[in-house]
Amino acid sequence: MSKPTARFTLDPAFKVGEVNPRIFGSFVEHLGRCVYTGIFEPGHPSADEDGIRTDVLDLVRELGVTAIRYPGGNFVSGYKWEDSVGPVEDRPRRLDLAWRSTETNRFGLSEYIAFLKKVGPQAEPMMALNLGTRGVAEALELQEYANHPSGTALSDLRGAHGDKDPFAINLWCLGNEMDGPWQTGHKTATEYGRIAAETARAMRQIDPGVELVACGSSSQSMPTFAEWEATVLAETYDLVDYISLHAYYQPENGDLDSFLASAVDMESFIENVVATADHIGAKLKSKKKINLSFDEWNVWYMSEWHEIENSGARDWAEAPRLLEDNYSVLDAVVFGSLLIALLRHADRVTVACLAQLVNVIAPIMTEPGGPAWRQTTFFPFAQASQYGRGEVLDVRVDSPTYETKKFGETDLLHATAVRAEDGTVTVFAVNRSQNDPLPLEVALNGLDLTSVVEHSVLADADPDARNTLDAPERVAPHAAEGTALKDGTLTAVLEPLSWNVIRLA
Repeated sequence: MSKPTARFTLDPAFKVGEVNPRIFGSFVEHLGRCVYTGIFEPGHPSADEDGIRTDVLDLVRELGVTAIRYPGGNFVSGYKWEDSVGPVEDRPRRLDLAWRSTETNRFGLSEYIAFLKKVGPQAEPMMALNLGTRGVAEALELQEYANHPSGTALSDLRGAHGDKDPFAINLWCLGNEMDGPWQTGHKTATEYGRIAAETARAMRQIDPGVELVACGSSSQSMPTFAEWEATVLAETYDLVDYISLHAYYQPENGDLDSFLASAVDMESFIENVVATADHIGAKLKSKKKINLSFDEWNVWYMSEWHEIENSGARDWAEAPRLLEDNYSVLDAVVFGSLLIALLRHADRVTVACLAQLVNVIAPIMTEPGGPAWRQTTFFPFAQASQYGRGEVLDVRVDSPTYETKKFGETDLLHATAVRAEDGTVTVFAVNRSQNDPLPLEVALNGLDLTSVVEHSVLADADPDARNTLDAPERVAPHAAEGTALKDGTLTAVLEPLSWNVIRLA
């Protein structure tokens, strides 16, 4: 008896939209060791003249990140940008309330911009503003310092600090997670909507072309979800370009079947925010569409963090080891599925930031004074960034299903496909089955494709396999066998619990 087969059809006439390169963004927060002994470690054998670890730089380039959000996160809601500029020896040490750490400010705004330039031209600044403990005036001062060419007090101060050229920051976040009671300066939707609108209006007086992200809900499970978005957008609709979404996923009570279906929640979150935004647009009789900035997403074992947080063990240390999740193959498959969810909504999700870049729930890990290495999640992101550029084709799967506690009946196959400018197509697919391979058939209509260039798989006989300091290359993608393209039909078998990249030409 043949095994149930998953199927879908690809046709260039049916497409979702163009992938914005910003969908492959990331996030650097002053949290734990993301900055200090992650990106920045003067004295490390690989450090350059500015203290940037070149081994990390190489991996960041390989990862293929674009927009990099900075400096937070929760950190930004207590951030004084003035602390992070000027001579390093004059910068103050501050208590960081968000992560109960001490911030030295040795790495600041200028160093962040210099780091982006070292990553390459694809690395774009995405600057978050403090609308927790600060407001309109401080946002305008930072904008003037960062972007005005010269001839004013703050632009000339930047020049005096050694940065003659403006930083050209075009993409700005109007605060961070302001719906969250954990946020310093937490606000109601009405309070936040007003300060976001006034900040946006003032920033556009300096530069009408800035792109602005309003804070949406910190997760779909927030009690104020949807009502928050509606209230905030009623205040800011004509003044902002994006509304933000944040989501993190982990297995709960050992329920791996539901964990593997995490993207079901992510896709519904996206669709519900789109519906809410479009409802406000309709009420305002506006032709404008608000796009989505999914500027924090990842697998994060948050319950383990809360145990540490509630233990009272933290003591205002500098760059403590926080949130250093070590990801398994299972985690990487879920992570790949989240990438697929973002691509499947590329018509409206035009910015996304993997949280975070180094050490803190990150695809890249480092050891102080020692090596840097790739986590399992590194591979799906690097492959999606490399091959997920172009036009997302509409994928409607006909798939065998399985039962999950959280999401009910769920497809075993989660997939999308991207057609590049040269006509080649890459299929990204996840098999959610923990035990069984999944046969796949893809009908190719109107696509001039004749060969399988590559079928790369991330899977392992041990789903708990990980890359560690002692075994940094334990997990890596491998080539699949038997994948074929004949008479306009692609056939493959997806290994159990696997992330797959199938390139066709």
